[in-house]
Amino acid sequence: MGWEGTILTSSDGISWTSRTSGISKLLNGVTYGNNTFVTVGNSGTILTSPDGNSWTKRTSVTSKSLVGVTYGNGLFVTVGLSGTILTSSDGNSWTERTSGISKSLREVTYGNGLFVTVGLSGTILTSLDGTSWTERTSGTSDHLWEVTYGNGLFVTVGQSGTVLTSSDGTTWTSRTSGTTEDLYGGVTYGNSIFVTVDYRGTILTSSDGTTWTVRITGTWWNLNEVTYGNGLFVTVGNSGIIYTSPDGNSWTTRTTGTSNHLVGVTYSQ
Repeated sequence: MGWEGTILTSSDGISWTSRTSGISKLLNGVTYGNNTFVTVGNSGTILTSPDGNSWTKRTSVTSKSLVGVTYGNGLFVTVGLSGTILTSSDGNSWTERTSGISKSLREVTYGNGLFVTVGLSGTILTSLDGTSWTERTSGTSDHLWEVTYGNGLFVTVGQSGTVLTSSDGTTWTSRTSGTTEDLYGGVTYGNSIFVTVDYRGTILTSSDGTTWTVRITGTWWNLNEVTYGNGLFVTVGNSGIIYTSPDGNSWTTRTTGTSNHLVGVTYSQ
């Protein structure tokens, strides 16, 4: 997903096919759940697809740009600018929820029965149902860009190499990442490791979310998101960049056929 409504799909992460989105707005995030892909973007854009190939634009209840989206406990949740939170049971009809904040939210995840969203100035909110949200103390004023859940742990990454971890989403601990670069490009869990990438091409890995190892530094520019599925990590970035890795350590470039910036990526079985 990316600039000018760009959508690419792949069955193996190696060969990629361009799909028609029907829009020209920036698409910021994508998730899969309930047999449905949902992608969100600028100006409240929401698209859904049953197969990743054919996409339908849905009526949004906001004009605010939507940045992150996830699925959990039978519910899609998307977050965005000015504390915007929307929920949907099917991806088609959406309801706006009260976040209680005005700071922009950048990403949302679901794990261990809890939704967690993060954003600017160290913002962290949690919710059991996607409807009622509680602000948590992060201990940082750095912007938090991404959050994921794996191996019993929430991990959020952000500005100036910030990494925080939490077992319950309520109490957060600062970790040493080993980099001062902005970890803008996402964090994911798979194959028993966490992987995070940044806007300057740095890739870090961790088996426990606490101790991090820099794997790649400055080899590629502008990595915007990373995901894991079917034994493969996939990271996407500017100018149509896609790299894949089976282990988070060794990465291979893939041909995409587009020069548009790619911002979001997800996997479904």
